[in-house]
Amino acid sequence: GLAGVLYVMYGWEFLYEAYIYHLVRTDNRHNFSVYFYSLYLQYGQPAGFLVGLGAFLPQIVVQASASLAFHQDIVFCMCLQTLAFVAFNKVCTAQYFSWYACLLPVALSSLKGELRARPLGAVGVAWLLAMLNWLYWAYCLEFKGDNTFFQVWVAGIAFFVVSIALIGCLS
Repeated sequence: GLAGVLYVMYGWEFLYEAYIYHLVRTDNRHNFSVYFYSLYLQYGQPAGFLVGLGAFLPQIVVQASASLAFHQDIVFCMCLQTLAFVAFNKVCTAQYFSWYACLLPVALSSLKGELRARPLGAVGVAWLLAMLNWLYWAYCLEFKGDNTFFQVWVAGIAFFVVSIALIGCLS
């Protein structure tokens, strides 16, 4: 529908900017992604492009699994899919958190009393601590000029693990 109209209006430029760019994009700047350091070290090389393209495979598998498992509750499914999309994305920055922050209250209300037995509060605190840990190392890199690329990557891995724990706690 709309994509077809925009393609007729703008042609290849629309397709590239709206869809293809996200497949071939490699972001060599620090971010929360577990792929960050590898993409940084291989930026501009064919291997970096392949790592970036390969990052879509786990993301697609997790998205399909969430869809199949939770399609009965569309809001909860959208929240889990968004959490997973952000966690498994090859680029993950702080603004992406607002994508699922707006869905989380509604999704949690659909679970009713099921969360009482789950350690959601502890995982929420761990998520916050993992984010603060990452922000500390990123601050040292950006503002102090320290060579903390490796520490940023390790903090990103910790953040990924906690994000997976959050998804597991909710599902």
